[in-house]
Amino acid sequence: MSALDGLYQEVILDHSKRPIGKGTLEPSEGALTASHHEFNPSCGDEIDVSIAVDPATGNVTGLAWDGQGCSISMASASILSQLLREEELTVEQTQERIDAFREMIQARGAGEPDEELLGDAVALQGVSKFVMRVKCAMLGWVALEADLKQIDAQRA
Repeated sequence: MSALDGLYQEVILDHSKRPIGKGTLEPSEGALTASHHEFNPSCGDEIDVSIAVDPATGNVTGLAWDGQGCSISMASASILSQLLREEELTVEQTQERIDAFREMIQARGAGEPDEELLGDAVALQGVSKFVMRVKCAMLGWVALEADLKQIDAQRA
């Protein structure tokens, strides 16, 4: 195992043991909110992701999740939560990160992910080599994407 692979494995284990954003969403008054449940029938992982968006700016102001599953799905949700807490992102910028993550995780290890865009989520790049684990890594991101669609419908 290379030093980089070891570091990535450490990031995943740390996020699965000490998850960021796990809990209940407490949106500010007037925020648009959405929540979505995703289930992976092949392994039993499941997650609920809730978001809050400021209707005036379109910025995601909160994300919380709860779920149960393997270390990959729980770490991925935690990394996603950390990513959204580090920057104040619009709905569109959040979707851009989901798209970049999907591209990385479906690339089967080919190409270089945009570390500036994805942050610690690049630690999950190795998962793309294991087809059965891709859905685990994507679970929280897919739930967030469904939340964004609900928010878009509310903004229309």
